[in-house]
Amino acid sequence: MSELLRRSTMQPATDIYGNTRSGLPMPSTAKKASSSAMRMSLAGPAARTPYLPPGGSSSNTGHSAYRSQNVNPLLQSTSKPNYGRTPLTNSSRRGSVWTGGASLAPPSGSQTFKDPRPIRERSYQSKMKQEIYSWLQATEFDISMQTLSNITGKDFRAMFQHLVTIVDPGYPFDSRLRFEDEFQPALKALRYPFAAQIDNKWLAAPGSMHSWPTLLAALHWLVEMGKARLNYLESEDDPTLQIVDRIPEEFSDPIHHQALAFEYFSEAYVAFFHGADVFHEQDKALETSYAKKNERVVGDLEDKKVLLAQGMKELDELRTSKAPLEKLQKIRACILDDRAKFDDVLHRLESRKRQLTESVVREKAELAARSQNFDQLKAEHEKLTEVVKVQNLTPEEVIRMNTDHETLARNLEDLKYKISEVRKTVMSLEVITTNRGAAAEEALDLYGNLLSAVGLFPPLPPPFDNIDLRLELNTATANPQQLLLGSDIRKIIKPTLSSVAEIKRTERADIESERIKVDNELDKLTLECENVDEEVREIEKKVMSLNEQADDLRDAAQQESMVSNAEAARLERELAHARTAALSSGMGVKSRLQALQFDYREQIAKVSRLKDETIRAIAKNSNEIGLFKEEVSAQLRRLRDFVEEGN
Repeated sequence: MSELLRRSTMQPATDIYGNTRSGLPMPSTAKKASSSAMRMSLAGPAARTPYLPPGGSSSNTGHSAYRSQNVNPLLQSTSKPNYGRTPLTNSSRRGSVWTGGASLAPPSGSQTFKDPRPIRERSYQSKMKQEIYSWLQATEFDISMQTLSNITGKDFRAMFQHLVTIVDPGYPFDSRLRFEDEFQPALKALRYPFAAQIDNKWLAAPGSMHSWPTLLAALHWLVEMGKARLNYLESEDDPTLQIVDRIPEEFSDPIHHQALAFEYFSEAYVAFFHGADVFHEQDKALETSYAKKNERVVGDLEDKKVLLAQGMKELDELRTSKAPLEKLQKIRACILDDRAKFDDVLHRLESRKRQLTESVVREKAELAARSQNFDQLKAEHEKLTEVVKVQNLTPEEVIRMNTDHETLARNLEDLKYKISEVRKTVMSLEVITTNRGAAAEEALDLYGNLLSAVGLFPPLPPPFDNIDLRLELNTATANPQQLLLGSDIRKIIKPTLSSVAEIKRTERADIESERIKVDNELDKLTLECENVDEEVREIEKKVMSLNEQADDLRDAAQQESMVSNAEAARLERELAHARTAALSSGMGVKSRLQALQFDYREQIAKVSRLKDETIRAIAKNSNEIGLFKEEVSAQLRRLRDFVEEGN
């Protein structure tokens, strides 16, 4: 917080609402600020007034009272009829825009506000002291609670000036003046509503019993104002700060419009005092801001226009194109063909499912038979064991039988080992057979999908309409020749596929040749279009030259008409003068009068002739322009017909 307060105090002078004071120079007609004790800090020139919504209120009575009276005198001066005139051209000198200390005078005795706070209560005083102490510590003002409890005049002055500087960093304290002369003006400048209740004599001993509660309440009010200003400055996104750099490109808030208007007026005001009468840069900056604001809307409008043009074009195409019934019938035929193919694939998959089900049933039956055989062998072994136990044999027979038993046991073990090896081999072969069968089925599925993709499912196009290229795998057969069901691969399927591939290559080559022909025709059409464009440009140049000649003829005719009119006027004056002279001198000047009349008729005829020539030249040029337009229209129609025929 201390770092933020340090930065805020180093910023340009601002009022308690964070409005940056303008550095606008004062006009020469404005009065200098007097050096009296009454000083102002919040009446900076053209300061922005924070925006308060209609009906809005503040929880702080003093703060809201201050906002209700925060009227900038410089902005008030704009309503004067002489605003905007330079001092040299004003008919009457404009008064100072600074109201001075008079506007900040406290209310009269009948309007003095009574402090509603319980400032005489000990608990409330302790609370105010604690908040003042915490705020001073947070703003890096070195003071102890003991000093705040036993306040002196010097410490009170230092605290007061520190708190006022936080609320208004530009307040002009003067070290040459007494503190009593600065205390009341500062409170009145900050619109402290209870300043009239404070006596300057209390400042000599601010810690006395009768003065300290009121002075402590004033310090507490300054602390609250400092916190309010800090919170307001920290709200960087608050539009009422009216910071032009933080206005978004797209905005609709009236406060943003007011901020741009104020910035424009401020910059224009500075340019005006530098002698400018036209504010091109300010106009350009304002137009740029609103152009950015309207850029997205204009872009959306252009996109909507493009979409409208596309929609109209599609509508025209739909109106001019044929009914889509034929296309739908073709689509229906393709769908029916695909349905037949899918039914065939489904039939093959169901057949494969039945084969697998039968194979599983056979394997289960074989497993049951082998389990029954194993149980029988086990029962026979137990029976033989019982027989051996009941027999009465000699030792030699026992030895021989043991030897035979061991030999048979070894043989049995060998046979068991061989049987296990055979079983392992059989199982591995069954796994290999199963894997190869699955791979073969996948290959056949891929083959069927490829046939469906290239359109070779039955029925095939002629001359292969009697050939079925489908293959099915029969894993249940023991004959390798019957594993694949269908046509013979070597004799029928492979030659047929080769023939189909050759036909497709031939068709592709034909299509490529046709495409090359179409490209050549398009190149020719493009060249002809360029030639037509060249001819159109040449004709346009001729028309422009003809228009220039017509303009020259019109100007010459007008000039000659003016000269003729002037000559006619001169002749009329001479004729009037001759008539006057004839009346005075008799009939001797009759011949001169007739000569002047003859010259006048010649000038009139010359003017009429020039008018007729001008009209004929204009008609001729208009006729040539019409012929040119008709020729261009005919060329464009022929070009359009040619392109439509090519398509």
